Amino acid sequence: MTTITGLELHDVRFPTSQTLAGSDAMNTAPDYSAAYVVVRTSEPGLAGHGFAFTIGRGNEVQLAAIKVLEPFLAGRDLDEVLGEPGGPSRLGELYRRMVSDSPLHWLGPSCGVMHMATGAVLNACWDLAARRAGQPLWLLLSSFTPAQIVDLVDFRYLSDALSPADALGILEAAEPGRASRVSSLLLEGYPAYSTAPGWLGYSDAQMAALCASAVAEGFTQVKLKVGASLDDDKRRLAIARQAVGDDVAIAIDANQVWDVPAAIGWVRALAPFRPAWIEEPTAPDDILGMATIRAAVAPVRVAAGEHVSNRVLFKQLLQAGGIDVMQIDACRVAGVNENIANLLLAARFGVPVCPHAGGVGLCEAVQHLAMFDYAAVSGAMDGRRIEWVDHLHEHFTDPAVVSAGRYRAPRAPGASAQMLPGSLAEYAYPSGPAWRG
Repeated sequence: MTTITGLELHDVRFPTSQTLAGSDAMNTAPDYSAAYVVVRTSEPGLAGHGFAFTIGRGNEVQLAAIKVLEPFLAGRDLDEVLGEPGGPSRLGELYRRMVSDSPLHWLGPSCGVMHMATGAVLNACWDLAARRAGQPLWLLLSSFTPAQIVDLVDFRYLSDALSPADALGILEAAEPGRASRVSSLLLEGYPAYSTAPGWLGYSDAQMAALCASAVAEGFTQVKLKVGASLDDDKRRLAIARQAVGDDVAIAIDANQVWDVPAAIGWVRALAPFRPAWIEEPTAPDDILGMATIRAAVAPVRVAAGEHVSNRVLFKQLLQAGGIDVMQIDACRVAGVNENIANLLLAARFGVPVCPHAGGVGLCEAVQHLAMFDYAAVSGAMDGRRIEWVDHLHEHFTDPAVVSAGRYRAPRAPGASAQMLPGSLAEYAYPSGPAWRG
């Protein structure tokens, strides 16, 4: 019998503030970080890897929250947690136990540090399940029957917009073409867009050069950060448009820096540059504010998801007409299970999903969810792209790969979340060589 022996935790931080990679109007000098967790088992070599993404200070708080969840797993039989090999997954049961735990739910509910900790642990369990099955996570999920996928979702608080019967109908409708879409992903991959040129701390010359490089590399969309200065935004968008030409889309991202009236005025002023969308024009918790902005800035589309903390907020954004584009994040909500609910909500409302991936490990993690969505949920790829940020991939054993503007489908078992031992040691905070002195 294989048992789960416990959680191994690492505080991993990368000094990205030195280059201003990741800088935007709200986060001027972030250090991309991971509250990294390994689910260890009694079987040598069998473990699951996950993390919560942070931007530096407070990563230790996130790790403490993850440690609180250890009693849900330590000492338990692996089959009891994951389900027997080749049988239905039991991770829906684990998800429901964790998010329904009364003392922990009181700390949220369903948001913030505790919810993200739940996501880190559940994602690590899914990585463990995929490794044990010998499949990449996206392919493992795509092998489940519609009924098995429905069983992974908690429909509490969703049933007025998405019932289990609704979800089953969506999945059954997508089932006939599933095998051909899996083959397509293995052959052609999934479209990407590049945020590499757009960090707010970059000079005009650096931004222009990176825009041109993105086009040469096959990207058909780039994204620029905006919101610090309207005059600067106009100048930078004009330079970017000249660099990419008329046929490449430019999305813009304000990272919640505006209030509702400011967002409306600012986006209208930038509308002549034909933005593909405005991302996070205000706090996404402000459902009515997001809906007001969307109505006022049309036809510019509104996107959000990086800071949408749970499936209930996504439901309300969709019900209120607050977003045109859903941007799921692999580490913001309570892991794979809750993101399956988000994907089903998007399919129910006919809204495209363009995942957020601006952070260490997020490209690696969210590609699996987007590919599962295409294979088994929406069956759609038109107008959909996964964000691509071109740094820190070298620290993973199975790094995300983008070529010719497309993500290449992962083939290695797992969820692509495992970091290299050398990177864990080098960037350990505060004792690692990268931080000493």
